[in-house]
Amino acid sequence: MPYASGRVIHDADAHIMEVPGFLAEHLEAKHRATVTDTVLFPHHEGFQSTRLKADATGDFDDQQIMLRKNWDALGSSARQDRPRSVDLLGFASQLMFTTALLNYSSVLEGGKDADLTYAVARAHTRHMVDFCSVDKRLLATGYVPLVNFERTARAAREAIEIGAKALMIPSRCPDDHSPSHIGFDPLWAIAQEAGLPIVFHVGGGGKLLEEAYFNNGLPPVPDFHGGDDNFKSIDYMAIAYPPMKALTALIVDRVLDRFPRLKFGVIEQGASWVPGWMRNMDSAHSAFYKNEERLQKMSLKPSEFVQRQVRVTPYPHEDAGWIIANTGDDVCLFSSDYPHVEGGRNPIKRFEASMETAGTSEGQKQRFYCDNFVDLMGAGLAPELRAAA
Repeated sequence: MPYASGRVIHDADAHIMEVPGFLAEHLEAKHRATVTDTVLFPHHEGFQSTRLKADATGDFDDQQIMLRKNWDALGSSARQDRPRSVDLLGFASQLMFTTALLNYSSVLEGGKDADLTYAVARAHTRHMVDFCSVDKRLLATGYVPLVNFERTARAAREAIEIGAKALMIPSRCPDDHSPSHIGFDPLWAIAQEAGLPIVFHVGGGGKLLEEAYFNNGLPPVPDFHGGDDNFKSIDYMAIAYPPMKALTALIVDRVLDRFPRLKFGVIEQGASWVPGWMRNMDSAHSAFYKNEERLQKMSLKPSEFVQRQVRVTPYPHEDAGWIIANTGDDVCLFSSDYPHVEGGRNPIKRFEASMETAGTSEGQKQRFYCDNFVDLMGAGLAPELRAAA
């Protein structure tokens, strides 16, 4: 029996575990010397010894599907094995993200080499589409930088043309303009016309905290994986800041008002912050309404734009039932983070426990596991997968 059974479940967050050399065939030759394996895999020199040998042999214990993680997981890096992993997981679809390029893409936003930035974006999208081409249930994300207005629009069109089902943008604010700048209106128009969502993902916010926060005179603290290169409790608390700021700018500057059919996803950045953020935006709307024409022109309250157009993924360790109760039925999405360790071995069990405590209704669960994802993905989800809802 698949891990997910008894209802239709769409997975809003799943990943490829890239291997050295993965980008070479997709990146223009003149940039390959800059974007090296050393840059992309600074902490994973020994990954090859941990890769699951069953990827090549087909000798895999089906009961291990949620237990094996990262490169050791079935279909994590070998695309030919991913359909089998989706079968065993039981998800109707998976929105697919990179692992190696999540942070590197945000670093490029701060660079001055626009050619390199957009070249890596193109290579990322080609890589994602190529991996996902083996199964229609795998929905590829295309990366769109926010450095140059004209190039951004071109990158969006190219990503859609080659098969991206969602457009990922950084939540880190560009150096010279707001993400809500009117120069990006072609980007929003392209996505809305195509019926595809704009998504943020953890890693796209750049450096979360100043290094000084970790100079506390105490012994080093291990990260979630037991190492020292990932999130710890203090910078984990700042994960929400970049998407919170970016979305506030997009809402207040009326991007969501002017593009009412455009959906935004906030992926793997938690959701406990969302209810307070929604209320705080409404408070700011009320406080500054008298002197800001942009607020006076808004057709809805900020929180109502969130409910209409923004979808977020709670972490399994969060109180998803409470979040649903305080954001509205249409905001939250299920995600597994497969095959990353952070997703845990049984996210459904943890989500169900919190929803039982909160008294979440069956209708609310249907939205959480299925309908809200279908709404987010729009035309990016094949008709037969939409019908499954």
